[in-house]
Amino acid sequence: MREHHRGGQSFYVCPRVADISKLEKQLKELVPELKFVTAHGQMATEELENRVSAFYDGKYDILLATTIIESGLDIPNANTMIIHRADMFGLAQLYQLRGRIGRSKQRGYAYLTYDARKPLTKTALQRLEVIERLDTLGAGFQLASHDLDIRGAGNLLGEDQSGHIREIGVELYQKMLEEAVAEIRFKNAVGSAGEEQAVRHEWTPQINLGIAVMIPERYVTDLHLRLSLYRRLGGLESEEEIDSFAAEMIDRFGDLPGEVENLLQTVAIKHLCRRAGVEKLDAGPKGATVSFYKNEFAAVERLVGYIQRAAGTVKLRPDQSLAYIRSWDDPAMRVQGSKRILQELIALLEGKPQPE
Repeated sequence: MREHHRGGQSFYVCPRVADISKLEKQLKELVPELKFVTAHGQMATEELENRVSAFYDGKYDILLATTIIESGLDIPNANTMIIHRADMFGLAQLYQLRGRIGRSKQRGYAYLTYDARKPLTKTALQRLEVIERLDTLGAGFQLASHDLDIRGAGNLLGEDQSGHIREIGVELYQKMLEEAVAEIRFKNAVGSAGEEQAVRHEWTPQINLGIAVMIPERYVTDLHLRLSLYRRLGGLESEEEIDSFAAEMIDRFGDLPGEVENLLQTVAIKHLCRRAGVEKLDAGPKGATVSFYKNEFAAVERLVGYIQRAAGTVKLRPDQSLAYIRSWDDPAMRVQGSKRILQELIALLEGKPQPE
């Protein structure tokens, strides 16, 4: 009514088409003085366009709609928005929806509501707290960072979608982008006569131990600090640096949670993989599989002898990867066992005795 009295219009946004009929009834009872029109994605294109156009032309006071309005809609006269059950929307959706108002000289008002009878989930509460804080121009990057922290970044480590990457952080994603760019440059560097310019191509081992590896929010509460720590982790080059980093974490934040210990172990395993020429390591309760970079191993004869000596526990698969038969129900055994496998491969490469 306030928006109506200052000559403006309002959006009422709901998460599901099924909610619209109930909300239509409520609006008729609450504000019988105002005219409203509904819009959602299940309508025919022409009908939807006509309704939105009529709202744009000022024929209605309220547009009751789903998230179909979250982008591409510019109605300067509409500067009040009520979002029904905001806890059911994603963070990016809420940010985009809020951007539909305040697009002219008039001050905009966005109200995010939730059902008082149903407790908010931890994730939903985080989203609402973040959207409440992001009230400045150019807050898109901050939103993306918070969204990444809340939802995780998906699975860039393995072939499936089980998702352990969150655990290693943004640094891995940046490295993969660098690798992709380097590979394109390498291909573009091939001359017409077949001569190749030297292009440095760094590769990142893919590691999946089936364990939680991350810096939990309860341990380091500040998002930007966590991202900074992830970046530093990606630059560690030796066990001494990893031990020094762990000592610093303990000094600043207290005893390391299990997830952080796993993360540090994973970083150490990544460096062992590089030394052993291992491109991918997958480990689970029944053992591990190891794939070599470019399916090549410099000490082939020593590797064959190693497989023969370990007959029954180490097998060469048709795809040139190694399968290790183990019983690693305990995650700690899985980590230590993976490190031992890599140390054995390094010893083969360097022609040294196998580690005890």
